Amino acid sequence: MKAATAAKKLGVYLPATPEEFQQRFITRDELDAWQTDPPQWLVELRQNGPHPRPVVAARLGVSISGLARGGISDALTTEQITELREKNPEWLVRERKIQAEVRAEEERVRERDAQRAAKGDPARGAQGKGARDAR
Repeated sequence: MKAATAAKKLGVYLPATPEEFQQRFITRDELDAWQTDPPQWLVELRQNGPHPRPVVAARLGVSISGLARGGISDALTTEQITELREKNPEWLVRERKIQAEVRAEEERVRERDAQRAAKGDPARGAQGKGARDAR
């Protein structure tokens, strides 16, 4: 696989990886080996960064879109993420609240769908295949 794909699967920021990693094709066996027994450069990147936006978003408890709305478009180090948490700017508070609301709504929908499935009514409200077939 391409180095960009491997970096994404490993959860690291591609430009921060060693040049030899960036310039070659990565086999699935290598990727599996790095996931179970990571080399030192990978351990350091995961601990200290710079981290890709999905990792930054997860560590801050916001969405990737929330990062963009907060003006964060670049990779951040662990130290920068810690500083943001400590400063707790208004945009971060707002985005965490939004993320919490989204998660609560997703949970509510999951519970509703589970209840419907338990009652034997899986198509209700799903606007899926059943709704299209009726046309």
